[in-house]
Amino acid sequence: MLKLFYSDTFELPLPDRHRFPMSKYRLLRERILQDSIASQCELSLPAAATNEQLSRVHSQEYVEAICAGNLSNVEIRRIGFPWSLAMVERSRRSTGASIEAGFAALEDGLAGNLAGGTHHAFEENGQGFCVFNDVCVAARAMQGEGRVKKVLVVDCDVHQGNGTSSIARGDASLFSFSMHCEKNYPFQKTEGDCDIPLPVGTTDAFYLEKLETELKNVFDLFLPDFVFYLAGADPYTKDRLGLLDLSKEGLATRDRIVMSLCHEKGVPIAFAMAGGYAPEISDIVDIHFQTVKIAVESWARRQLSI
Repeated sequence: MLKLFYSDTFELPLPDRHRFPMSKYRLLRERILQDSIASQCELSLPAAATNEQLSRVHSQEYVEAICAGNLSNVEIRRIGFPWSLAMVERSRRSTGASIEAGFAALEDGLAGNLAGGTHHAFEENGQGFCVFNDVCVAARAMQGEGRVKKVLVVDCDVHQGNGTSSIARGDASLFSFSMHCEKNYPFQKTEGDCDIPLPVGTTDAFYLEKLETELKNVFDLFLPDFVFYLAGADPYTKDRLGLLDLSKEGLATRDRIVMSLCHEKGVPIAFAMAGGYAPEISDIVDIHFQTVKIAVESWARRQLSI
């Protein structure tokens, strides 16, 4: 069964009219359980990431400040969520979910975090709804146990993974690949190992051809033994914060390209949901759900090839 990691703490209570669609996590879980794929999925509660795990990526001072609520108003505004103990627990659990998905994928070839993808978190600060950089913390946890050596982060959120790029800079064991809208947040980009900036209004055909070509090149260049995939729903044409013009069908093909290439190369992959801000939350859930459904199909193919 495809192992998926979920916690009710993913849905953080927020002030009225806050633009982050927190309910998408609960709705995605419900959609999975109501669908026929439920029999092929194993949902588990992840452990919260520990301070030791978080401090492999983030400074000890930052981790302690987050946990104690010792943040300035500027720092809180930069993150975009009001500080609370629930926010700390959510961030720990979401990061823990990527850690557990990573280790599960080593055993099964593929696993997923039904949240995560918090790629705007830097070593010493958070921003853009991101507190801890979950996939970088997970990569360090796996490397720390000697389970993997070279980790590739395939970031297909519409926004550049500036925090991931910063963390991976100068580290030959961690490679950041980010395919994003060039004229979008963050407006000051942090140069990554492979950045693919796309013009506003990019459609399916150009996006998918570019993704397949560039990602194959990165695999040949970096030779990863593990992949974390950020399957953002925000390149969708109706996304409020996206500015690209991809269809739901195009995003499904995107997922298949990434997962199929990992299968072809014999590389385990763990995925996270990342962003999604369409006005209709049902559209966001549709896109995240099809990622999970495609992952179930990919997991099944992997089992046949064992």
